[in-house]
Amino acid sequence: MKKLTKIAAFAAALCLGAALLAGCSGSNDAASDNAADGAATNADAPTLIVGLDNAYPPYGFIGDDGNLTGFDIDLASQVAARNNWNLELEAIDWDAKDALLNQGTINCIWNGFTMEGREGKYTFSKPYMHNEQVVVVKKDSGINTLEDLAGKNVMTQVDSAALEVLEDEEGQKALADTFAGGKVQTIGDYNNAFMQLESGAVDAVACDLSIADYQMSAKPDMFMKLEPLSAENYAVGFKKGDTEMADAVSKTLKEMYDDGTIAQLCEKWGEYGITIDNWVLVD
Repeated sequence: MKKLTKIAAFAAALCLGAALLAGCSGSNDAASDNAADGAATNADAPTLIVGLDNAYPPYGFIGDDGNLTGFDIDLASQVAARNNWNLELEAIDWDAKDALLNQGTINCIWNGFTMEGREGKYTFSKPYMHNEQVVVVKKDSGINTLEDLAGKNVMTQVDSAALEVLEDEEGQKALADTFAGGKVQTIGDYNNAFMQLESGAVDAVACDLSIADYQMSAKPDMFMKLEPLSAENYAVGFKKGDTEMADAVSKTLKEMYDDGTIAQLCEKWGEYGITIDNWVLVD
């Protein structure tokens, strides 16, 4: 696995509240400032090492300034700061995430990570965000229902929740069997999948609701989504048995909801399709 990025971001998270009140945009307030300043970490403090896909907007991606940014990165930065943890962000090959977690290269997966169907492989935080698996098509494609996908080229990201749903006998495999080639096609990341859709190389992209909303907000006249394939939730995934850190993340996210920080972050990322209506960690 080629290591793409490693950022120590703990110190920068301390100024996130001020940045939010100043009405900051989707730039990497929590991570890029720290990278620029070269802020030192506390050697005696625990480190939250977040594995993420850096091409997964709006949860984690490379911003226009060349730095990591995203809704989940802002969440992780705040959680680390409030627990006096160091924070490292590791952009990883998504299909290597399990090996990296088991090796200790990362100690959590926090990047729009679906928990349903994976409960036996990870120790999860409490779910924090509702999500759905949906299919996005071009508005002028003539595809209006899932049934219209018969014989069409449908693409999704490798090792994604959408792929799991479309390969699951109890999920939507019967639907995927009707696609061109009798299955869904895969690609390394969703950005390239949507480039394929825009160019006409494929007819549809199966993806998370948040990814669909992000792409549609960027090009509202081009894309539309069909009815959901499935409903699910995002949570932070830790190595099996790491309950202490998972519980601390859950507790801190609840505190952030109670004090209004989550509402501020959802507003910050609203133009990217994030909404407080999908936040579920309220109890």
